[in-house]
Amino acid sequence: MSFAFDPQVAEALAPMADAMADATPPPVGDVAARRAVLEGLIGHTDTAQPTPDDVTSTGYRLTTFDGAQIDLRWYTRKDKAAGEPGPAAVYLHGGGMILGHIGLFDGSISRYVSASGTPILAVDYRLAPEHPHPAPVEDAYAALVWLHDHATELGVDPARIAVFGDSAGGGIAAAVSILARDRQGPAIAKQILVMPMLDDRNLTPDPQLAPFVLWSWDDNRTGWEALLGDRAGGADVPAHAAPARITDPAGLPPAYIEVGQLDIFRDEDLTYALRLSQAGVPVEFHLHPGVPHEFESIAFNSDAARRVISDRVRALGSL
Repeated sequence: MSFAFDPQVAEALAPMADAMADATPPPVGDVAARRAVLEGLIGHTDTAQPTPDDVTSTGYRLTTFDGAQIDLRWYTRKDKAAGEPGPAAVYLHGGGMILGHIGLFDGSISRYVSASGTPILAVDYRLAPEHPHPAPVEDAYAALVWLHDHATELGVDPARIAVFGDSAGGGIAAAVSILARDRQGPAIAKQILVMPMLDDRNLTPDPQLAPFVLWSWDDNRTGWEALLGDRAGGADVPAHAAPARITDPAGLPPAYIEVGQLDIFRDEDLTYALRLSQAGVPVEFHLHPGVPHEFESIAFNSDAARRVISDRVRALGSL
């Protein structure tokens, strides 16, 4: 038996597939074309669902390691009462290392906060190729430090801060966890890695998956080469750029990891969950059949999407 889309997911994806049927995918290395298409799609899917009215957001500016300034956005539920400090999460958005900004994810972040009650600090990390490694992970690390430094005024327990990201953001969240461990930096209570982009060596198409992918191997090569240049796929790539490169995962924070079975990140995420487990890191892992990368943003009414969102909300609420 071969792979097939979950029927509800297939139904939701069909209009997009029809619209894209005659389109020619951009060549490897064409970042501008991918930004034009995918940022439009992300913005559309983010606003296709209602944005909760019980969440507020506040903007901040952060000076990073090299003197640049980036935006942070603090989301919290309006009914959050003063009193005992509670949990929070640092959120890194998806986009293949090359596209996206926090404004495109305003609705989804608000929905996570509304459903879980856990405040989120979203990070407008800089993108490759204009800002290659280590800029994105250093921006994320600076945001983690900032949240620890401002925990008291924001009502946050610094021992209950997670890092949370999807796709490229999941990879950056994993990389920040490694960086914080290696630098003996701020404590991270959990790493919530949603279909994370972890391995720059994942560049060869899998014919079983090829008919189903929404993020292709050409896209993946474009993202990694934008981030790492000529080093992508070679021997000289550090784990805080591509977390799959880690030699010793011991001492990393407990992890929640999920991926779809029709996602090109499937094998690297499976392997990462296994390696963390073998190193004594507590791991909750989910492999979802019949679904591709970022499916839940389009097929948000499917049973599969409701399951994955429920799991993420539970992970955030358990901090």
